[in-house]
Amino acid sequence: MSVMLIIIAIIILLNSIKQISEYERGVKFTCGKYTKTLLPGWRLVFPIFQSYKKIDIRTKVIDVPEQEVITKDNVSVKINAVIYYNIFDSAKAILEVEDFHYAVSQLAQTTMRNSVGSVTLDELLSCREKISTTICEIVDKASDEWGVKVINVELKDVSLPGEMKRVIAKVAEAEREKQAVITKAEGELEASKNLADAATTLSQAPGALHLRTLATINDVSSDQSNTIIFAVPLEVLRAMENGSMANVVNKIKKH
Repeated sequence: MSVMLIIIAIIILLNSIKQISEYERGVKFTCGKYTKTLLPGWRLVFPIFQSYKKIDIRTKVIDVPEQEVITKDNVSVKINAVIYYNIFDSAKAILEVEDFHYAVSQLAQTTMRNSVGSVTLDELLSCREKISTTICEIVDKASDEWGVKVINVELKDVSLPGEMKRVIAKVAEAEREKQAVITKAEGELEASKNLADAATTLSQAPGALHLRTLATINDVSSDQSNTIIFAVPLEVLRAMENGSMANVVNKIKKH
C-alpha cells in the first residue's frame, strides 16, 4: 500500500513539473485565484487545485486590415497599418482582457480612423510619421491596463480614389511647369544682367567694341567654306578716320 502511495506521489510530482521557456511567463492560479507569475525554468503546478497559462512576451506584429476613412477635407481614402507590441505584465494580459491580441487590433483600427479623420489629405500624405506617432501614443496609453506595451505603429499604404490620383498628378505637373517657367525667367534675367554689364564694359573701354567685332568675325570665318557678308559698324569707320584702327589691329595681332 505504501509503495502504491509513493508511486502515485511520484506520478503527481512529475505531472506537476512545468517548463517555462525564456521568452515566456506563466500566470499561476490556485483554486481559481491568481497566485503569482512564473518565471523561466521548471516550476511546480499541482494538478486539480492549481493551473497556469503561458504568455509569450516576445514582440508581436498586428497587420491592421485596410480601413476606409474620410479625411478632414472629405476625401475618402483606404489605409492600413502595422503595429508592433509586447507584453510587459503577463498577469494583466490574462486578468484584465479576454483576448489582448484582438483587443489591441480593434483599438488600433478605431484610433487610426479617428486620427486620420482629424487631418486633411495633404497632412496625411506629408506627415505620415507624425500621424503614426500619434496613433502609437494613444494605443499605448489605452492598452497599459492590459499589460501591453505598443512599440511602434507604421502606416503601410494610403490608397486614393482614381479621380483624386488624377487631380494630384495634374497639380504636380502644374507645379513642375510653374517651377520650370520661374527657373527659365530667372536664367533670362541673369543673362540680361550679364549682357548689360558686358555692354557697359565694352562701351567704356576705348576700342573694346572693335576688338569684339573683329574677334567675332574671326570665329565665324574659321571655316573656309563659309562666305561672310557683314556691315561695317559706324564706329569702325570713325576709328579709321581717327587713325585708331591701326591700334586695334595691332592689339588683335598681339592676342
